[in-house]
This record gives sequence, structure tokens and C-alpha cells, in this order.
Amino acid sequence: MTFDGRQVLVTGAGRDTGRKVALAFGARGARVVATARTQTAAEETAALVRAAGGTATAAVLDLADSASIERLELDRLDILVNSGARYLGPEAEPEDITNTIAGAATGTVLLTERLLPLLRASDRPDIVNLISAAGEPGQHRSEAHAAFYAAKHAQAGYAEILSARLRPEGIRVISLFPPDFVQDGPRDASSNLTAASVVDCILFAVTQPRDCFIRAFHFEQLAPRP
Repeated sequence: MTFDGRQVLVTGAGRDTGRKVALAFGARGARVVATARTQTAAEETAALVRAAGGTATAAVLDLADSASIERLELDRLDILVNSGARYLGPEAEPEDITNTIAGAATGTVLLTERLLPLLRASDRPDIVNLISAAGEPGQHRSEAHAAFYAAKHAQAGYAEILSARLRPEGIRVISLFPPDFVQDGPRDASSNLTAASVVDCILFAVTQPRDCFIRAFHFEQLAPRP
């Protein structure tokens, strides 16, 4: 499973799952563009990719700021991973709500639309959206703020129509709807979903033959222990 010669842009790559996604692609030969809201966070991830033998550059990208999206400079792109989204807990200030919806919903749309010409020029283009089970209809299990649910439903709706419209062009749109998961932990049936398993699902989907359009991954949530 290699991505030699392919360029991958990962949003929210400054920490946690986004950083793990960047490291996974870098370890498999991709040229990674690691983006984060601060230069320091983006550079830290890019340095980790390079230290592991991969190729990476860093870029500042604040999805809640349309000007930041416009300033992003890129010459080519094969895979866009939309993993940047600010989680919002049960208690939130108005500014936090605004930033969450602007980043996960509006920012994801604006960035994807801006990068579509580059993806159309690729011979193996993929768009991966790390959404959340909070974006599934009727799902109420996450403890996230209602505004996070709203942002994720917007993201899911955009991904669904985009998948149908880009299918004739050979651009795959792959969405993941994981429940609340942990960054690290045991990977067995009695434990919470881990970020490593989410990353593995992404890698699996983008390595399938080009006739295989996996539209979405939905996950069973860990049942409460009696």
C-alpha cells in the first residue's frame, strides 16, 4: 500500500487524528501538505513526517477564515482529507459556536470548491471527509454541543450531493461517520474505536481500484457495559 508520487492535503493536521492521518500517508510515500491553524502546529507535523522518512510541507489554514483558505497556495493535488473540525463540548460560548460551524461546514465547502480544479487534473482524485456520527440522521449519542451536530449535518449533506455529482468525473467522495472515539487504546471488540482504526479505514478506501466508490463508513458504537 503505497502513495508514491501522490500529493495529499490534510486539514487539521496539527494534532490528534489529523496528525495521525498525515503521518500515515507520509509513511506510505505520499507528499503530504500538513495544514493547521498555526504555523507552529503545521511545522511540527511536517517535521514528524520527515523524521519518519516521508516528504511533507507545512501550511497555515484556518477553515473558519475564508481569507486563510484563499491564501493557500498549491500547484497539484490527488487526495484531499477534510479532517479539520473543531469539536464542541456541551458548554460553549457564542464565539465557539460560530467558529465550529464556520470551520466544519462553510470552511470545508469553500476549501473543497477551491481545490476541485486541482483534483480534476489528477488521474486518481479522492476527497475524504472525516465527519462524525453526529452527522447521521437520528443519532443522539454524542455529548457534543448541538451546534457541532448542526455543523456535521451540513458537512454530510454537502458530501452526499458532491459524491453523486462528481461520480461521472471519476472523483471519489468518501465520508466517515465515527462515533466519539479515543486517540489511543486497545483495538479489540470490547473497547472504544481508536483513531488508528479510523485512519486505517481512510487508507483502505483510497487504495481500492478506481471502479470502487465507497461512499461512506458507518460504525457500530460500543454498547454501555452492564
